[in-house]
Amino acid sequence: MSVAKELKSPDVETPDSANQELETQELETPVNVIFPPGDLYSDEPPLESDLHLRQMILLIQCLELFWQNRNDFYVAGNLTIYYSERQLKSEKFRGPDFFAVLATERKPRKSWVVWEEDGKYPNLIVEILSDSTAATDRDLKKKIYQDTFRTPDYFWFDPVSLEFNGYHLVDGEYQALEPNPQGWLWSQQLGLFLGIHEEKLRYFTPEGELIFSPEELAQQESQRAEQEAQRAEQEAQRAEQEAQRAEQEAQRAEQEAQRAEQEAQRAEQEAQRAERLAAKLRELNIDLDDL
Repeated sequence: MSVAKELKSPDVETPDSANQELETQELETPVNVIFPPGDLYSDEPPLESDLHLRQMILLIQCLELFWQNRNDFYVAGNLTIYYSERQLKSEKFRGPDFFAVLATERKPRKSWVVWEEDGKYPNLIVEILSDSTAATDRDLKKKIYQDTFRTPDYFWFDPVSLEFNGYHLVDGEYQALEPNPQGWLWSQQLGLFLGIHEEKLRYFTPEGELIFSPEELAQQESQRAEQEAQRAEQEAQRAEQEAQRAEQEAQRAEQEAQRAEQEAQRAEQEAQRAERLAAKLRELNIDLDDL
């Protein structure tokens, strides 16, 4: 058993008819209250469809890959966030489809237990809308994330209709984010844009570059390696062609040298024959000038 730190949150006034629906919101925690054990497993239902599952995995994998050299964050999807004793008795509230916590240890967890995490709540939450959750994500959860979690960045995305909205916490209230010319929304917490690319919610750098998934990065690396191999093969072919040309030039030069040597030999032979003829004529007292 662990003693939780006092996690203060504003009182939320709700009509009596809404008490049951909002019972999951955190209450003022009495000093020294004893919470359930921190070793709590996540208790979330399966996601609505493979679209929702793939989108959640994409958000997790892309950010983990982009921040692969960092150890000060935690990202998860469809994982229960335990934040109050009363919440444990309710089935109304379910964990976010995706969330990121900054300035925390990067390690596997069975769930996110706020009182075991120094009172930390998510810095960013993304809900993936479905027919059965859209109303809750736009209303009840938005209010909980604003008033109880005080999560700075909240987004929701519908993988079917491609509805996409985002909010940033300003003076305790969510303010709608304005899209840039590409329709992307800025996450102050991540230092990245979120936007739709090929009907998926993706991250983009401040410079507008798409942050790759592991599969995309592997494909890019494979293409780059293939291009490098092709360039290397082309260079090898060019080098071989140059070597062949050099060999041909050397052969031509050798042939020219041989021809020159043969010409010199012929010239020498002609000179020798001329000298012998002149000597013979002199023996016969024949003057070449008289011929």
